[in-house]
Amino acid sequence: MRTKTHFLRLSALHSVLPGICLAFLIAPYYLFAQTTYKQPSADVTAIVLAPPTPSVSISPVRDAMMLTDYNPNPGIATLAQPFLKLAGIRLNPELNSRQRITEFTNVTIERFLEGKTLKIEMPVRGQLAGMPLWSPDGNRIAFAVDADDHVQLWTADTRTGKSARLGNFAVNDVLGAPFQWLEDSERLLVRMIPAGRGAAPDASPLPTGPVIEETAGKISQVMTYQDLLRNENDEKLFEYYAASQLATVHAGTGKIQMLGAPALYTGASWSPDENYLLVTTLRRPFSYRVGYSNFSRKTEIWDKNGKVVRTVAEFPVTDEIPRQGVVTGPRQFEWQVLHDARLLWVEALDGGDPKRKADFRDKLMALDAPFTAQPKEILKTKFRFSGFDWLAAKDHVLLSEYDRDRRWATTYRLDLNTPLVKDTFFDLSINDDYNDPGQPVYERLPNGDYVLAQDGDWIYFDSDGASADGKFPRLDRMNLKTRQKEVLYQCPPNAFEEFIAFVGTERSRVINRYQSKKEVPNFALVNLKTKERRVLTNFKDAAPQLTGIEKRLVKYTRKDGVPLSGTLYLPPSYKPGERLPLFIWAYPLEYSDASTAGQVRGSDNTFTFYRNDSPLFFATQGYAVLMDATIPIVGDPETMNNTFVEQATSSGRAAIDYLDSLGIVDRDRVGVGGHSYGAFMTANLLAHSDDYAYGIARSGAYNRTLTPFGFQSERRSFWEAKEIYLNVSPFTHANKINEPILLIHGEADNNPGTHTMQTERLFQAIKGNGGTARLVLLPHESHGYRARESVLHVLAEMFDWAARYGTRKDKDGTGR
Repeated sequence: MRTKTHFLRLSALHSVLPGICLAFLIAPYYLFAQTTYKQPSADVTAIVLAPPTPSVSISPVRDAMMLTDYNPNPGIATLAQPFLKLAGIRLNPELNSRQRITEFTNVTIERFLEGKTLKIEMPVRGQLAGMPLWSPDGNRIAFAVDADDHVQLWTADTRTGKSARLGNFAVNDVLGAPFQWLEDSERLLVRMIPAGRGAAPDASPLPTGPVIEETAGKISQVMTYQDLLRNENDEKLFEYYAASQLATVHAGTGKIQMLGAPALYTGASWSPDENYLLVTTLRRPFSYRVGYSNFSRKTEIWDKNGKVVRTVAEFPVTDEIPRQGVVTGPRQFEWQVLHDARLLWVEALDGGDPKRKADFRDKLMALDAPFTAQPKEILKTKFRFSGFDWLAAKDHVLLSEYDRDRRWATTYRLDLNTPLVKDTFFDLSINDDYNDPGQPVYERLPNGDYVLAQDGDWIYFDSDGASADGKFPRLDRMNLKTRQKEVLYQCPPNAFEEFIAFVGTERSRVINRYQSKKEVPNFALVNLKTKERRVLTNFKDAAPQLTGIEKRLVKYTRKDGVPLSGTLYLPPSYKPGERLPLFIWAYPLEYSDASTAGQVRGSDNTFTFYRNDSPLFFATQGYAVLMDATIPIVGDPETMNNTFVEQATSSGRAAIDYLDSLGIVDRDRVGVGGHSYGAFMTANLLAHSDDYAYGIARSGAYNRTLTPFGFQSERRSFWEAKEIYLNVSPFTHANKINEPILLIHGEADNNPGTHTMQTERLFQAIKGNGGTARLVLLPHESHGYRARESVLHVLAEMFDWAARYGTRKDKDGTGR
């Protein structure tokens, strides 16, 4: 702490050494806490830095796989590159692109039906900017490449591997994907940097005056968004970097057709017949309170030459949307499949307010080409519209809606020509994993439309297979008329195998992803009839030395009867009867009832990857690790947080009691940790219980008065539930946090609600009350940590903290 004597000494020095800058003398004091990056042990470091298995994408015709190598943990120099924070976006001004935090490298095509493998040629100069995109026929891929000062568009032939740059233009990904294929697999719709746009505005000009906002009677209860526009100069920068020119570009000839004029395009999608384009454009006024998606905007239908045919929606800045509500007016536009050009959208009938009583929440509207007639209403939904799953027959659909009050999802089967005749297909809690049918399987039709894979009255579902014994994925088919269900493929015991796609147009062969506790996930071609299988990939274990770690699914019960579970990891050196130190990692989730809260959602048959800054690395240090320990907050959605503290502490204690009863852990050597809402939980557990020796809280929010219009699923504002907001805020109870807590946060966290200040203020509060805490702020990191230096440092900090404070203390400060 700087004292009066310190300042007097500096003053005296300045009086006798006037040529020495006072700031130079003070500067070292401000930097006293700056340290160099630490690393854990060499063996842990080697595991973190080992390359991950490639990212895999199946071709649209399902006859090939694309494998893309990537590095999830680039050096800190990558994150330290200058970026601008504009309208909720972080962009690289040098490239005129979104900020890059993942490095993509090589691309390989596996033509598994032909048994051929080839490498895609990568540019000699430049960096692959993301996952390539298949053409609809699977014969080409398109990908962006970061050059020195712009982003290029490249294409490659997936049968020869030859690649080439397309045109001499630069593409713009600031407001969305910079390109998309048209159905002929020859042309792409591209967002280009407008030609001749001139130099960028000065990023740091002298201010011309104060920033002023005013309000009078407007109710704007928005989240605490970050990286927003702050002044007129930010608005100019946003317009400059976000503007693009729409155009179609021929992948073979390079021919370019411009569409419309340069503008702030947030969306552009072709009608099924590709004669019309649905375009959404931002326009002034902008906002300093919300991100770009809620700026003033309009949605238009263009013809294929870029001429406006009709405006279908216009919005001012939408910062008055009711909490957990929707915008009034048209939303959720989509082109209806199996129609040449029919546009559908939804409009709220309750003012977008979920609290307003209404017989119907939404209505579905339709408008057909040539778009000169008035839109027609198709149907109304009793609850909030959730989405469509289109069946193979024209106008036949599965329509889903969501009842917020009950957290309930209902799916109907209907014909849009006779919408009053509907058949309830599914009706269940959104938290009921045991009865969740899974994801419907889609297929692409020759015209490019995607519909549910269907054979007669049968459709297919990719199910998680959740059960009381864990997840056992399966492929089901279900009869639309009778609801009869048949299991086509079930994950075998002691493994975790999941359906990925059908092969080609067949239904007899599938591509699956198989793994087990000791086998790395790999892809296989499986014959559903003969059960024959052919392995398609050969990904290796990057850390074979850790296969001796034991993994168990454990189930136990909270004192109020709610079933709980988690995955327990034991180090290779563990001997039965030995009591180990325990580290618990958790994230609270909300449920309306105990029956769904207690469902098991994990599996002990999956392969365990040790990556990034995972708490699983504690198992390499001799700890038992309970991962994803369930911390359910059960109750009425309107009031469940009234008992957040009691339910969280009871859940944590139940885990310790159970593992203690098995003789596996030493309950005096238990640590707890979590990230984001899990960090919020961690600080609460230390404040309201004495079950833990220490805590590790990463990127959390600890003062709920700073998120006054709700947090997680909390539906009340601070002014409606002051006592609750204060009671669940660890900041309020900082004087009770009497166990050591390690607080880690990214200095550039842009997640709504978890401002870096939240962690800094909790640290100050604990320090001011004589507690024990350590504050670690990671330069250039956001909500999650990506740079390899940061990831390794976080692991080293966690290990050091647990080693220093790993035994619970009595009130007199002595160990138990």
